[in-house]
Amino acid sequence: MMGWVVLFTVLLLSALNVPIGFVLALATIVVVMIQGTAPLAAIPLMIFGGASKFPLLAIPLFILAGGLMTTSGISTRLINLASALVGFIRGGLAMVTIVASMFFGEISGSAVAGAAAIGQVVIPAMEKKGYPKAFSAGVVSNAATLAIIIPPSIPMIIYAAMADTSVVKLFISGVIPGIIGGGMMMLLSYYFARTRNYPAEAAFSLGALGRALKDGFWALMIPVVIWGGIFGGIATATEVGGLAALAAIVIGAFLYRELNWKDFWKTIVDSAMQTAVIMLIVATSAVLGWYLTNEGVPQQLAQAMLGLTSNKYLILFLLNVAFFIAGCFLHSAAAIILVVPIVLPLIKQLGVDPIHFGLMVTINLGVGQQTPPVATVLMTTCAIANLSMWEVFRTGFYYMMVLVVLTLLVTYVPETGLWLVNLVYAN
Repeated sequence: MMGWVVLFTVLLLSALNVPIGFVLALATIVVVMIQGTAPLAAIPLMIFGGASKFPLLAIPLFILAGGLMTTSGISTRLINLASALVGFIRGGLAMVTIVASMFFGEISGSAVAGAAAIGQVVIPAMEKKGYPKAFSAGVVSNAATLAIIIPPSIPMIIYAAMADTSVVKLFISGVIPGIIGGGMMMLLSYYFARTRNYPAEAAFSLGALGRALKDGFWALMIPVVIWGGIFGGIATATEVGGLAALAAIVIGAFLYRELNWKDFWKTIVDSAMQTAVIMLIVATSAVLGWYLTNEGVPQQLAQAMLGLTSNKYLILFLLNVAFFIAGCFLHSAAAIILVVPIVLPLIKQLGVDPIHFGLMVTINLGVGQQTPPVATVLMTTCAIANLSMWEVFRTGFYYMMVLVVLTLLVTYVPETGLWLVNLVYAN
């Protein structure tokens, strides 16, 4: 009973906007003190152990790589390349946003970082071309979610640490769904452009594409480093993150010569602050996870759901609903840390591949990042566009439904994500 009380207290305090990193530790510490189930001296050790897993080192490295993209001109060159590729199509600027978000996602692994970097450039540009600002912000917000589906992905790294599974396999599983999601969003953009008479950019030009490729060549080398390391089995996810950050520094400082010491230091500080927020949540979650496991909450949940229905597909649907609700109120890292350890025993009993489940959770929480009241990515784009959350949410709703469809596709057609994983690891 006390385990459920702790879980309810965590959700309640989170809904009241108490910082989740403090909530996770305090709720558990109070109950431990009341019950005397463990010495308080053991709690700092648990917190340290929760943050000391080697795969988690990839988080600050990818955050740093994403930050360096923005300050060193790399993201601008990727946007220019995307414009040369698809800008000539009616509604092309919306498509440029989606393609640029896919490029950015191949480096940063963060939807919030993607929305901030891409939105600052394309939202004003789309407004000048006659696109409604709310529509532009809605496209940016939802397209940014592709950054946590296409590898690398910070939520996938956290899930892998919680579920003790392969980060690299999770990364590979997101490639095809990410491309499918981007393609569906581009088709939707074309439909809106035709029905609402949105403009096209300049006619397609091989010369312009050639210049954009030449200017963005070194920027494209960062995804090559990341994907080459992952698919080639040359490096772990953490090592690939380090290589990506190093490549961003070299390209920005010595090749493009736009990264100066002042910007570099600011990026280091900003990345450290973002990392601190995530790692505090990860570290304090170890205490909560230990307590809930000792209380048998995961096993009780598994028995309750299996008592309700033994249909695997219905249970997966209910879990999707649970993660969607959690994503509406919690940061994606907190939702993964809170819910995944509780439902893992159930997933194992159902015989669901943990890679498949991890991909399902990642996309589902991406939907939650677009849904009020918390909606971290949506809030980022609203701040850039200087619009209310509900204005952007209404216009971006159709793009969010693309992510919902993608979640259901991945849930009920596991091969969508697992086919490429099985192909790469066939030998």
